[in-house]
Amino acid sequence: MITDSDMDRIFNALSHSTRRAILDRLRSEPGQAVGALAANFDVSRIAIMAHLRVLEEANLVISEKDGRTRRLYLNAVPIQQISDRWLDAYSGSFASRLTGIKYAAEEAAKREGKQ
Repeated sequence: MITDSDMDRIFNALSHSTRRAILDRLRSEPGQAVGALAANFDVSRIAIMAHLRVLEEANLVISEKDGRTRRLYLNAVPIQQISDRWLDAYSGSFASRLTGIKYAAEEAAKREGKQ
């Protein structure tokens, strides 16, 4: 079960746009080395390390040593636990459908704007 202090750490970690961007990159390219990840951002490697520390404390990033390299992986379980806390199976399915409609409408509006 997820505790209030766990949720505080998770929401704090997700509150910064750079940390969300880090999670997006790890979702699309799991197992990146810290240096490779840091190269994608216009901040120092030290700043990325600080963001990673916050993400690891929230259990949103898992790191694994591979020789001298530290490989990083997204751990989506804490986010799912928060979702599960407030959404039952029915409302989760309903919310998922509404999100799908929203994305389809946004995509149609983009296509319409380009023509």
